[in-house]
Amino acid sequence: MKKTLVIALIALLACPVAMAQVKWNTIEQSAKVSTSNNQKLFFVDFYTSWCGWCKKMDKDTFTDKVVAKIMNKYFIPTKFDAEGDAAFSWNGVEYKGGGVAANGRRATHPFAQAILGAKMGFPSFAIFGPDRKLMTVIPGYSNAADFTVILWYFASGDYEKYPFEKYQAIFDAQIRPSMEKALGL
Repeated sequence: MKKTLVIALIALLACPVAMAQVKWNTIEQSAKVSTSNNQKLFFVDFYTSWCGWCKKMDKDTFTDKVVAKIMNKYFIPTKFDAEGDAAFSWNGVEYKGGGVAANGRRATHPFAQAILGAKMGFPSFAIFGPDRKLMTVIPGYSNAADFTVILWYFASGDYEKYPFEKYQAIFDAQIRPSMEKALGL
């Protein structure tokens, strides 16, 4: 009996703790969401297969329970391979990727070029309104704590009330309690 309990305890401790999961859509799935009755913001994660910081965001930031709750409740989270071959329509513009660049690597998808423009870097994130109109582009890696502030700034609509620098300064004392209540934390 003791041996069985010890084995069960070891097995329990060896299992990884369940991590929060963002429910990701493909760009094709998000492109089909009707804008007429949608109230959520679109969040597009522009990544590449070779991007180490993209993988770190997936491992450390997007598995955070607060980040995942905000993403799943207030956004339509979308993964987009910026060098992929997806074909879709976004705001009436047809996009099709694929091909090889002059250097022999996979070509950057035209949608990534259109949204990120001259600030091409990975990871990058774009937030679109419920109507799919671009609100902002967020370049680079962020840890979960910093990314929570960014996500809630848009999810709560506080971007209409505060400049971001002020928002960061008041977040912990004035904003976080209402965010936690809204998220049931």
